[in-house]
Amino acid sequence: MNDVLMEQLNGDPLPWLLENDPQNPGVRYFALRELLDTQPDDGEVLAARENVMAQGPVPVILEAQDPDGYWVEPGPGYYPKYRGTVWQIISLAQLGADGHDLRIKAACDYILEHARSRYGGISADAKPSGMIQCLQGNLGAALIDLGWMDDERLMESLDWLARSITGEGIEPAENKSAPVRYYRSGISGPGFTCSANNHLPCAWGAVKSLLALSKVPELDRTPQIKSAIDEGVRFLFSRDPAMADYPMGYSPKPSRSWFKFGFHIGYVTDVLQNLEALTLLGYGQDARLQPALELLLSKQDNLGRWKMEYTYNGKTWVDIEQKGVPSKWVTLRALRVLKRAAGS
Repeated sequence: MNDVLMEQLNGDPLPWLLENDPQNPGVRYFALRELLDTQPDDGEVLAARENVMAQGPVPVILEAQDPDGYWVEPGPGYYPKYRGTVWQIISLAQLGADGHDLRIKAACDYILEHARSRYGGISADAKPSGMIQCLQGNLGAALIDLGWMDDERLMESLDWLARSITGEGIEPAENKSAPVRYYRSGISGPGFTCSANNHLPCAWGAVKSLLALSKVPELDRTPQIKSAIDEGVRFLFSRDPAMADYPMGYSPKPSRSWFKFGFHIGYVTDVLQNLEALTLLGYGQDARLQPALELLLSKQDNLGRWKMEYTYNGKTWVDIEQKGVPSKWVTLRALRVLKRAAGS
């Protein structure tokens, strides 16, 4: 970590993140790779990745997997929350699991076979009416991180995600005779319009969509993906990311979840994930992000650590850390963003 980043911190949390922690081995792996830029073939990195697969949450999640590749019940895997197949793939990627593991390969292949609608996009029920951008973004980002970027099925789903944002080649929901159209359920129109947000543009869907599309290597970005990224950036900067007062379909004020930083990141999102997406796209030094970065810095403690403020504990196969106390995972998330914003 460079001096510009360290000057912003109240303390140095890096030794804490680099500890050999059998409960959270992925933190050390990511800290080596992303904060210290250690090469992937370095012995310490290889050992850290082996620990991810042998200790902590990942082996617990994999132990619950059916031999056919799914969790709990066959099919699209959205249910039950948060023990179904899609949530395990999302979690495994965020925990640093090795995508070369045969069990993880089986899970990724299974979801690409069973969770896509006839339009190609990821769906909660494998139908066009069940496609929502937050799910597509979450799962798309996870599948890329697990090594499936070259899979034609994933590229097809990313193409659909991009076109669902721009509206290219998609008819309005009312045109029920059209071969490809929006639906009043799920994605109900271009520009992140979603039934879950009372048919207004949904910032949660936008953040997660951009997170996935940001992970597509620049040389592999189609014109549709580039246009979708541009649309998403315009939308996320249409309001102050620190305020998160994006269109709200069912509430007069933003969800409190925006301001509670946690791990892992599932259905909900937070200001920190918005920062993650925008800094991955190269906007880390954009002045419009400064208030959100100041909000992020204000949440650190006197040792340069961040608390776990939001958790899925009790709903998943394994609990991760503890709400209300300093979190290695949230601190890792924060430092990734601050490192990119500092120009490293």
